[in-house]
Amino acid sequence: MSDLDKARSSDDAADRADEMAGRADGTEDRADGTEGAGGAVPAPTSDPWKGFRGVMAGVLILEVIVVGLTFPVVGTLTANGVTWASGLYLGVLCLIMTLFSGRQGEPYALKVNLVLQALVIAGGVFHWSIAVVGAVFLCVWVYIAYLKNDVEKRIARGQLPSQRQ
Repeated sequence: MSDLDKARSSDDAADRADEMAGRADGTEDRADGTEGAGGAVPAPTSDPWKGFRGVMAGVLILEVIVVGLTFPVVGTLTANGVTWASGLYLGVLCLIMTLFSGRQGEPYALKVNLVLQALVIAGGVFHWSIAVVGAVFLCVWVYIAYLKNDVEKRIARGQLPSQRQ
């Protein structure tokens, strides 16, 4: 990489940092609606992600319960009842979701949760009600992803209550 390319990439990095910290003109919007001179956005004094991880783990456990409750539905409403395939599929899915509920602090957790929704929806091959459960929880996980994005933006702008001075 030439010196010119290095200078351009460092300028681009500085511009991106300015955009994340505030506006391009060096000012930033404060939580109270006023503008301040450019400066570092204070870090939150408490961990905003701690409660978020708990919500994600709780939703996943709730989903395990609901998916587990589809066993009697499949057993009652399908011609063959709970077969080896449907029982194994639902059982393994519940086990994976239960184990992964303890890993919600990982950076890839939300992506895995969304993939798990695709697996629950795919369970509709055994009975359509399983796909409905997956679709409902997919809506919940999409909303959680929206909330995560919103909190990240608020942290970057310094708008969390724990960042106000």
